[in-house]
Amino acid sequence: MARLLPPLPTAATAAAASASASASRFRIPAISVARRQALFGERVGLRVPARLATRGVSAGAEAGGSAARAGTVISPEEAVEWVKKDRRRLLHVVYRVGDLDKTIKFYTECLGMKLLRRRDIPEERYTNAFLGYGPEDSHFVVELTYNYGVESYDIGSGFGHFGIAVEDVEKTVELIKAKGGTVTREPGPVKGGKSVIAFIKDPDGYKFELIERGPTPEPLCQVMLRVGDLDRAISFYEKAFGMELLRRKDNPQYKYTIAMMGYGPEDKNAVLELTYNYGVKEYDKGNAYAQIAVGTDDVYKTAEVVRQNGGQITREPGPLPGISTKITACIDPDGWKSVSVGFFLELLAPPMNSCKSL
Repeated sequence: MARLLPPLPTAATAAAASASASASRFRIPAISVARRQALFGERVGLRVPARLATRGVSAGAEAGGSAARAGTVISPEEAVEWVKKDRRRLLHVVYRVGDLDKTIKFYTECLGMKLLRRRDIPEERYTNAFLGYGPEDSHFVVELTYNYGVESYDIGSGFGHFGIAVEDVEKTVELIKAKGGTVTREPGPVKGGKSVIAFIKDPDGYKFELIERGPTPEPLCQVMLRVGDLDRAISFYEKAFGMELLRRKDNPQYKYTIAMMGYGPEDKNAVLELTYNYGVKEYDKGNAYAQIAVGTDDVYKTAEVVRQNGGQITREPGPLPGISTKITACIDPDGWKSVSVGFFLELLAPPMNSCKSL
């Protein structure tokens, strides 16, 4: 296996927005590795959608803007109300793959996704691809990162699976088998329920749960992560990220409990599925899965609220070099990473970028 560099918490692939509509209108400013290291403390690949690039915000202006907001203070009472009003949306999920072309082929031919955009950064030895079931400014999408020469990653035991809603699970499984895909759980009712599901693996070993469901505006519908304290995790995502507990189900016969968290009904929105396995307090995170990006109206308040609720800020809030898009990054009490991306204009969630290397 190729040599791995230290993991980086992807700089928020800025909000899935507008890349599709005007990607060619502006040049994306180049950002040196040294500059990114100085800002993020580790190697991160930053890419911002072209339509969001502004004409030269100077380094001094950036520093001034960050300093002006660095001391943002919000009381716990104000935080509760603000989080409820903040316009939030799951933008994309970022992870690393060993063969980008092979993965793109599998996702488009077997899972029905569309390649939304792709960008190669040869000087920094990585390539990014965004795929999903609709435009980034209105759909939850995946961001794949390929680091030159790295052919495999450790998924670990903490990451669970992605969920995709399909109208006919059996037909989807037949297609995947015909294309040489791996089915790890044949179609059938979920344990303790009636929903028809199946499990498959993509070329890199990431699991996908296929969920039989009627037409939905958001087929890419779940990201499942395992946590060591479910009540603590639920509280964190409610208070720090403004998510709603959509449902919680205990399965004592199988010794696990799940909680669905999100910003709207499961049949119309992507959700975060938190799973607690009885007695398991910690998991190996591996180095494959990177993070989720979430849109917000105010990254400064987001960072303060995250701190108040037990999260750790790994990238202080502020603008990205040379543009006005603001981000902040954190890890939750279980060590899962997320990036909050400030909405740049009304109704526009700036898509950004990624997780470069390990």
